[in-house]
Amino acid sequence: MTKTKRQSLKPRKIPQQSRAEQTVATILEAAARVLETKGMEGMNTNLVAQRAGVGVGSLYQYFPNKDALIVALSMREGAVFFTEAEGALNEPTGQKALKHLIAVSVHQQLRRPALARALDFEENRPAIANELAASKAAFREVIRQILVRKDIPPQLNMETTTDDLVAVLRAIVDAAGERGESDRGDLESRVSRALFGYLGIVDCQPEKPQRARK
Repeated sequence: MTKTKRQSLKPRKIPQQSRAEQTVATILEAAARVLETKGMEGMNTNLVAQRAGVGVGSLYQYFPNKDALIVALSMREGAVFFTEAEGALNEPTGQKALKHLIAVSVHQQLRRPALARALDFEENRPAIANELAASKAAFREVIRQILVRKDIPPQLNMETTTDDLVAVLRAIVDAAGERGESDRGDLESRVSRALFGYLGIVDCQPEKPQRARK
């Protein structure tokens, strides 16, 4: 019985010169734009190469297939997100760090919503998820470091709490993206209430002034 050879999702080669780096960057941005307009079903390597203004042979020098493009694009977006998310650790308190993380997550989803939705769906596929496991673990580590801050109530199980926070954050933000929401402030407020409530934190909001009684 013969085994089916698994397609590689890793780049064929890493660009070493600035010109090659620019070519890869152009290909990935073309893939992003095709994904935004055509979706995964309408995306193919020929179309991406055409949009990038390169020959399909040049594309195959770096990416062996469409899934490899998706992985590289997810890693590109994830690197930007993680750099911003890691900034939460510079906040003076756990609660401010958590709000920083929420703001970054909302911005990532609403900055390019069609691209974010497409990548969210693809990243759930086991083969894609396996390639992105390390970056997902790094994000969870940021959350764990926030949870040990003194102003965050102690949690019974840190691993479970971390997983739950990620799940709640992703569910609310992804659903908002699916609905086409664009109000970042409102979405950040809703996510904050959900996460702070889960952790047992009272998120004090300024009270609205009451109308004077006649």
